[in-house]
Amino acid sequence: MKRWILASAVLALAMAACTSPSESEGTEAKGAPAVDTSRRVLAEEEPGGIVVDFKDGTTEAEFDAWEADWGVDVEFNSVEGQRTGVTIARGVGDVDAALVRILQHPAVESAEPLRIYSVPPGEEAVLELDSSLEESSKDGFTPNDPDYPKQWNLRMIQMPSAWKESRGKGVVVAVLDTGIAYEDHDDFKQVPDLKGAKFKTGYDFVNDDEHANDDHGHGTHVAGTIAQVTNNGQGVAGVAFEATLMPVKVLNHFGSGTSADIAEAIRFAADNGANVINMSLGGGGYSKVMADAVEYARKKGVTVVAAAGNAGRPRVEFPAAYPGAVAVSAVGPGSTRAPYSSYGKELDIAAPGGDKRQGDAGGILQNTIDPRDPSRSVYAAYQGTSMATPHVAAVAALLYAEGASGPDEVEKALYAGAKRMGEQAWTEEYGHGLLDAQASLNALGGGATRWPSLWWALALLALVLLTLRGRERPGYLNVLVRPSFLVPLVLATVGVFFARSWFGGASGVAGEVLDAAYLPIPDWQRIIFGRGKLANPLFYSSLIPLLLSFLAIKFQGIRPAIGGLALGFAGFLAYAAWSKAPALAWMPFHFLALPWLVINTFICLFLARAMLRKETAA
Repeated sequence: MKRWILASAVLALAMAACTSPSESEGTEAKGAPAVDTSRRVLAEEEPGGIVVDFKDGTTEAEFDAWEADWGVDVEFNSVEGQRTGVTIARGVGDVDAALVRILQHPAVESAEPLRIYSVPPGEEAVLELDSSLEESSKDGFTPNDPDYPKQWNLRMIQMPSAWKESRGKGVVVAVLDTGIAYEDHDDFKQVPDLKGAKFKTGYDFVNDDEHANDDHGHGTHVAGTIAQVTNNGQGVAGVAFEATLMPVKVLNHFGSGTSADIAEAIRFAADNGANVINMSLGGGGYSKVMADAVEYARKKGVTVVAAAGNAGRPRVEFPAAYPGAVAVSAVGPGSTRAPYSSYGKELDIAAPGGDKRQGDAGGILQNTIDPRDPSRSVYAAYQGTSMATPHVAAVAALLYAEGASGPDEVEKALYAGAKRMGEQAWTEEYGHGLLDAQASLNALGGGATRWPSLWWALALLALVLLTLRGRERPGYLNVLVRPSFLVPLVLATVGVFFARSWFGGASGVAGEVLDAAYLPIPDWQRIIFGRGKLANPLFYSSLIPLLLSFLAIKFQGIRPAIGGLALGFAGFLAYAAWSKAPALAWMPFHFLALPWLVINTFICLFLARAMLRKETAA
């Protein structure tokens, strides 16, 4: 076990002595005491610790030769280090001075203090609930798990109807946490309600072995929300219960871990077949090593989902705040933000995390271990953004199982399907809205659900042609059979997503170009401006067809193409306005997004009408 465990234990005991009763005392149920959460380590940096990320391929012999100049002793963080280049140093006297020297070396990609992340505070567990918040829904698929009626959270996100379409089969979800009680090994036992679940080989970055077992309870609870065995007549249900879990232990039995371990774990999961990464952890501040790892995973086609934090303040914690991660806040049974949930401008979406002000039944119930005895199985209700995050990760798995090809498509479906809160497209408390599994599957969908903006464009085409006088009207058939008109129309409304099956798997610059081309033209902003939480209003406007229309003054032959493009933009913007999505960047007030979309729709219609009109003889 790594040396910093001892330091963590000492610091945890010191903090336990000054923890307030509201943070360390839980509620009892059926005589069972609440899980002790006072052992967490909340320090943001390990004293004297440094993490150095070398360029991939840097050997131990090479950095051993540089150590004398730096005055530090670095070593690979784990067995993955030879591939990832992540190293650590401990016991450094002057961290700042050492970092100045290290960062000057051309082989160093980044170097920084070794940061500590942890299970978010305030996620106390109540054992063995004996009441349910509401009765089970009779609509859709209802599993026979006896405690399913207590899982209000699954009905809130419309799982009964979503289960009829997808259950996550074939998708791998990596759980970067305290481990999972997934096997019988030494003193560890698999929890009964994960018996029969599918697992993919993971890794324990805390103890540097292949047995990523849970000695805390948090990771197993999170994994249960994702893929608890369902309809087995036992316990509770999971969201994507046919998905495969990859246990990756990055947090120790105190619930804390280092930025080096987490960064390597992200890369490990991305390189070993994970489609989704769940990180219900945070609090360690910004780490470039971790930020680079999240970016690496995203470029590998992995959706990274992380908890916004439990500080109840308007600041999303890292790693959720990194640009490549989906940041998740928590709501209680009443569908309003839980008071502990952090929020802010980096937030993406909200999901059920529980709120035990409404009673113990207001928590999220799953099968996990008793941390005092890892061999003992319990059903425990937790609350926290840690509990909200796996709901989103699991719905992402449902989307991958239904054909989503990468993070962009998954996120677009998640946000399009989310229930709008306060009739706003995006808010700091809920992001794009409250998670809705069924609506997100519909947004991904196929057939008519896949082409709404194209249907809008064709309806507007009819409007344009009908408003032209007879002798100016080119005729429906004359317009629809011209590729110069139809191709720009399709590109602006639905893109060429159907071509993914022909060219899927490309990487590097070619992969990024193809990823953009698959999307409608207004969404190409993701490549040009980078992935943001809000859509760029320059692309979600009439600007592109307007600028191109000036060319038609000189080149009459391109008028049909520009007409098709303008009409495509009109359909795209009209649908965006009708569905109250997306939120736009740079707007001083959220409500201005809707009039912006409507006004630009009419400008596009005016341009399309001008481009399609036949010139009449004087």
